[in-house]
Amino acid sequence: MSLEDPVVITCSISGAIANREQCPAIPYTPAEYASEARRIVDEGGVMIHIHARKPDGTPSYEVEDFAAITAAIRAEVGEEVIVNFSTGTIGVPLEKRVTYLRECRPEVAALNMGSLNYAKYSRSRKEFVFSMVFQNPFEEIIELLEAMNELHIKPEHECFDVGHVGSLAPLIDMGVLKAPLHVDCVMGVVGGIPPSARNLAAMVDNIPAGGGSAGPRNHWGVIGISRDQWMLVAAALTLGGSIRVGLEDNLYLPNGEMARSNGELIAKARQMTEDVGRRPATVAEARAMLGISR
Repeated sequence: MSLEDPVVITCSISGAIANREQCPAIPYTPAEYASEARRIVDEGGVMIHIHARKPDGTPSYEVEDFAAITAAIRAEVGEEVIVNFSTGTIGVPLEKRVTYLRECRPEVAALNMGSLNYAKYSRSRKEFVFSMVFQNPFEEIIELLEAMNELHIKPEHECFDVGHVGSLAPLIDMGVLKAPLHVDCVMGVVGGIPPSARNLAAMVDNIPAGGGSAGPRNHWGVIGISRDQWMLVAAALTLGGSIRVGLEDNLYLPNGEMARSNGELIAKARQMTEDVGRRPATVAEARAMLGISR
């Protein structure tokens, strides 16, 4: 990718950890997801990354909740947005994750590219707020990839460290992964790569070459977690990549104010894109760049 390429702006609309006690704008019901989707699209977002919730806010991995949220979003914005499902979780059987992909057929699905200690550390308390082992063994990665290939779902490779980027090459060699790749560098998680512009550049340098002159080139972006997000957005835009913001990743605008909607975060991301002399991709351009055919 280069500075001439349009920027795919993605929104992580609602994660599985933060709740309304931390941020009142986090959507719970399908109708709330749809309202947020309208704000996202109106501000220039072209892809929405979905963790499903039940209407009371409880994280869900059930087909009916993914289906209801997706239907509500499509009813509100039609084909103006790419729907992207999460598959990353702890303690949910792989079969259940494949089932909601099979039944709902999102255009894109996130695929975590390796295991790591996943934690949040409090400097003021001098302790880990939470700490877990996020297991993503190759057997599961391959099984998810094979399901996505069968269902014509584009994998989004979420890489939390340089080694995760390196894990792409053997999958390409096996033939279960084909260009163009869609790689997102996740930075800001304790246990993953430290968030810095230099580390982002190192991750991008390790993405396998692919696509060739005859087809779409590999695509990459950044997912910045918490307070470092806006610095990483600026770095990705400068390096020629795409960006993701949203209430799953970070609740605050650059000035420290809590966002009142996902739309406010997308509006700031769009402004930053334009301020560096680049432009947001249209949804048609984003589908072409990612190698998605409806």
